[in-house]
Amino acid sequence: MTKANHSMCAKCSKLVCKKELQAEDNLFSEAPEYCPMKLWSEVLKEALEEYKKDENLEFARLASVQEFECYENTPQGIRTKHPRIEELIMFAQKCNYHKLGIAFCSGLAHEARLLTRVLEKNGFEVVSVRCKVGAVPKEEIGIRPEEKIAGPEKWESMCNPISQALILNAEKVDLAIMLGLCIGHDTLFIKYCQRPMTVIAVKDRVTGHNPLAALYLSSSYYSRLMKE
Repeated sequence: MTKANHSMCAKCSKLVCKKELQAEDNLFSEAPEYCPMKLWSEVLKEALEEYKKDENLEFARLASVQEFECYENTPQGIRTKHPRIEELIMFAQKCNYHKLGIAFCSGLAHEARLLTRVLEKNGFEVVSVRCKVGAVPKEEIGIRPEEKIAGPEKWESMCNPISQALILNAEKVDLAIMLGLCIGHDTLFIKYCQRPMTVIAVKDRVTGHNPLAALYLSSSYYSRLMKE
């Protein structure tokens, strides 16, 4: 069980962060003790100052405009209208990006080709780097024969997310796009990528790269996830 003095927004039902804050209001009294607005007020002030920096202010504004443009008001109410691929194109255009870099998993090579084609059709220059770049044997990072996917006697290239990141850095892409890297490999890519970065899809080998499906089914088919 998570301690009550940690930030736990996922458990909150008060949502004071979505209410208008006035100086005379005492909304914080409604907030639970684990609310980060209570626990980390100085950090929040520090973050607000970061938004005011030249390199962040316009980017944050464009991101919010992009969010706004994904909805439309209709007589039936608010509805959504842009899938994430289209959002990627729209946001890259807003930021005046021209050169995009895709770091992709070999298991999603087909998707990487489709994404490249779509982006090029929309006027972008597209650089792409596969996870197996470098052809480095898995033994290089200490993998034992019995830990190889295809079998102990097979030669296998290790996934190489650090090289993917460094290559996109060297290419000076305007935006790096992560497509389906494995858990752990994606962490290393994020650690070493020095370009603005977004994620177009994450890997889930079982659910067609839709990891939330297991959460939605955690009370039925995937109830094992809830067992202590």
